[in-house]
This record gives sequence, C-alpha cells and structure tokens, in this order.
Amino acid sequence: MPRPAWAGRNYVLLTTAAVVSQLGASGALVASAFAVLAAGGSATDVGLVAASRTVPLVVFLLIGGALADRLPRHRVMVAANALSCVTQALFAVLVLTGTARVWQMALLAALGGTGQAFFSPAAEGMILASVQGSASGRAFAVFRMGVNGAGILGSGLGGALVAAVGPGWVLACDAAAFAVAGALRAFLDVGAVPQRTGGTRILRDLRDGWREVVDRPWLWSIVLQFSVVNAVVAAAETVYGPLVARERLGGAQPWGTALAAFGAGTVLGGLLMTRWAPRRLLRTGVLAVLPLAAPSAALAIPVTAPVLVAVMFVTGVSVEVFAVCWMSALHQEIPEEKFSRVSSYDWLGSVALVPLATAVAGPVRDAVGRPAALWACSALVLVLTLGVLCVPDVRRLVRRTEPAAARHPVTARPPATGDDAGGADEAGEAAAQRPGAAPLDSP
Repeated sequence: MPRPAWAGRNYVLLTTAAVVSQLGASGALVASAFAVLAAGGSATDVGLVAASRTVPLVVFLLIGGALADRLPRHRVMVAANALSCVTQALFAVLVLTGTARVWQMALLAALGGTGQAFFSPAAEGMILASVQGSASGRAFAVFRMGVNGAGILGSGLGGALVAAVGPGWVLACDAAAFAVAGALRAFLDVGAVPQRTGGTRILRDLRDGWREVVDRPWLWSIVLQFSVVNAVVAAAETVYGPLVARERLGGAQPWGTALAAFGAGTVLGGLLMTRWAPRRLLRTGVLAVLPLAAPSAALAIPVTAPVLVAVMFVTGVSVEVFAVCWMSALHQEIPEEKFSRVSSYDWLGSVALVPLATAVAGPVRDAVGRPAALWACSALVLVLTLGVLCVPDVRRLVRRTEPAAARHPVTARPPATGDDAGGADEAGEAAAQRPGAAPLDSP
C-alpha cells in the first residue's frame, strides 16, 4: 500500500521512532514495578520509584523548554534518548544480576525523568511540523494511532515477557528500543532549518515563553484546566480504580480489561480524526473533555464491569479527539521559535499536581469515603471544563489552512508529492501520555 503524499521521509522516521520507543516504554512500565517487588520492595517502594521519575520531570521541564529553543531540537531528542538508553540498560543489568536495590532503581528512574524533561518540550509538535498545511491534523491522528497501538501491544507483551523471562530482560528490550529510536531521529533531514542562536539568557527566554502563554487566554485556561483534570483522573485511575476493582468488580482482570478498552478507544479516536477536521478546534476539543468525568462517576456508583469497559472505551475516543484538536491549535497559533518554551509550560501544568493528587488520594478517601472522593473527581472535571467553555477565545478559535505566519518554514525542501513529500524542522513529536497536550512517546 503506497504511503500518503503527505507522509515524507521525516514523518516516517519520527513515527517509526515513536512507535518503537513506546513499545519498549509500555513494557518497561510493567517490568519496573515487578523489578522493585522482586528485589524485596513493598508497594510503597514501587510508588517511591515511580515518584522518583516525576519529580525531576517537574523540576527541569522549563529549563528543557528554554534549551530546546536555543539548540537544534533533534540533537536534544537524541541526547535524551541516549540518556534513557543508558539508565534502562543499567537498570536491566542490576535486575538481571540480582543486585538491584530500591535506592539504585529510584536514582535511575530520576535520571530517566530528567531525560524526559529535556526530551518532551523539544519533541512537542514535531509530527505537525513535518507535514504541510491541511494534512497536519490527519498526520498527527495517524501518528497517535500508531503510538497508542504500540502502547497497548507493549503493555500486553511486557506483562507476558515479565511472566516468562523476568523483568530484567524486558528492561533490556526497552534500552534497545531507546537506542533504535535515537538512531532514527539522528537521521532527520534538517538541512533547511535556520540556525538557532542563544544570544539571550535562559531566564529571559523563559519570560518570553511565559508571555506567550499569558497573552493567550485560550492557552492558559486549558493548561490550568488540565493541571487539575490530569491530577484527579490520575488519582481515580491509579488509587481508587484498583480498589473498586478488587472489592466490587472481581479483581485485577476486569480493571485491566477496562484500561485496555480505554487504549482501544484512543485508537478509534485517532482513526476518527483522520477523517474529521473540525473547524472550531478548541470548542470541539474541550467538549470532548466532558466524558473524562464518566470513569470516576462509574467507579463511584459502582457500575458493573462490562459497563465500566464501555465507559472507558468512549472516554478513550473522546480523549483522542481533544488531543488532536489541542495539538493542531498549538501548531497553528504558537511561533515556531518559541514553541518548546510554551510546550514546557504546558507540560508543567499537565504533570505538576499529579504526584500531590496521588499522594493525598488515600487520606481524602479516609476522611470522606471513596464514593464521595470519586464524585468530587467527576465534579471537578465537569466544572472546570464548562468553565473553560466560557472563555471567548476557546469558542472562537478556528482552523486555518496554514500555521501562524510567525512560524518558520519547516520543510527541508519545497513541498512535493509521493516519496519526496515531507521534511521537518528541528522540533519534535508529541512525547508522553497525558490527556492534555497529548504526547505519548517516551523520551
């Protein structure tokens, strides 16, 4: 089957790299938890290792965004891939030799989080930057379908391989995946991209990025919305969901099926967005956030396992609609030379409250009860989303044929057709799982 005219060399390289690294990262997510337990760690230790990755991500995101607007972004991405490859390889060696300690695993997780802090702002928007004009939304949707599918497959394979050969070999596969992804990104054609100059101080760069955010009410309002939405969704799915599944739904299997249904929904949502290009980008995207309130409500009731699976599937579709609309709006409205800085503020808003929300989920449940806590999660999603719809710029922003005029040209050669179509600037594609701003690939 011939590839579409808009899928040029850079697009294919970026999509392949993202799929490969997502396959490895999804399996490693399963393997790392079992590696901690195999080393004699407790459930608290599993949470500690997971938190060790999040903290440096929050701390270094803004610096990563500023550097990505100063340096060639593809080089930042390759360097971050190299760091992730090394840390996962060391993690694998410790596990395979039976010498892993919790503090060592936490340290390596922190180094991996540092790499992601530099990778994510540099990567944000690359797929859209590698495709011209009206094809950008479709290209991003296809990209998301591939990465979401890799996430589903990687989780399944990771679980099977952990059971068959142990977590160490799965972590080794993840290290190899990072090496392959970094090598693919090193071959990006960026010959026509203007050279970046770092003539100003990083603090000034960060202030410039902050102005880009606060001068756009549609941008800062949605970032604030998702700082809370992501936090309460994380609390519901990582803390309350497994408890409800164990007590009322029959255990881990129906909960795993529900999570898989969410992943399947994101794939269908991506397929939908390859055919649909809504004119009112943000109004459509924000309306698609409303179903995110449904899983918490379903767990609060609680509904039966088949109903929960259906709810999670519909939520996955809606999240993908938002993700494509959001990234299309950013690509259209934000100047290319400031894109990574703006992306770093977006990422910071998306992850900053997640550790706090998951940490206080238990005490909140003890204070008010689990059903009340879940209904509160659902209500916060609804109230914040309806509030964002009251922002005039959110309702008014419309899709244009071309990105903002302030952006640099992003093709390495004039637009063409067939195998010659495509090209990219030094920016990067979406890179981590989060409902808002939606990147899925790991660094």
